[in-house]
Amino acid sequence: MTKKKSRKPAKKKSAASTKTKPAKKRTPSPASQVALKGTVSKAKRQAELRHVPWSSVEVEALNPLLGRHFVVGQNVMLARVLLKKGCIVPEHSHPNEQITFIAEGALKFWIDGKIIVVSAGEVLTIPPNMPHKAEALEDTVDYDVFNPPRADWMSGTDVYLR
Repeated sequence: MTKKKSRKPAKKKSAASTKTKPAKKRTPSPASQVALKGTVSKAKRQAELRHVPWSSVEVEALNPLLGRHFVVGQNVMLARVLLKKGCIVPEHSHPNEQITFIAEGALKFWIDGKIIVVSAGEVLTIPPNMPHKAEALEDTVDYDVFNPPRADWMSGTDVYLR
């Protein structure tokens, strides 16, 4: 004798669950035109214990006024950014949360409709997707923390800086 599996009748979808809501129209703003694609990697990095002297990480010269090097963990990236006086970081935004600490010098930020000068010893927190631009008011050493790590920086596709 063979046992028959009892089948449950398939649930019918209600008319309400099959309808889709119309997409809200967004008025494109200048900020949406500078949002950077590919700044978040879908690949998961392995967490590991490392001790890394900055002197062992090569500085990447992005242009004559801007250099950087960085260390990447599983969920965060720490970048040491070197800006000469007058260096401009063009307006951009990214889905990565950013914390900026100015070790030496000063940066002027245009962000959220404000101008904010961040000087040595000060910190600026930048939420995800917030458009921002910066100018070095003097030679500056800036440490940036990103969560998640900036995939465009790791892959070298950050053309807005080059």
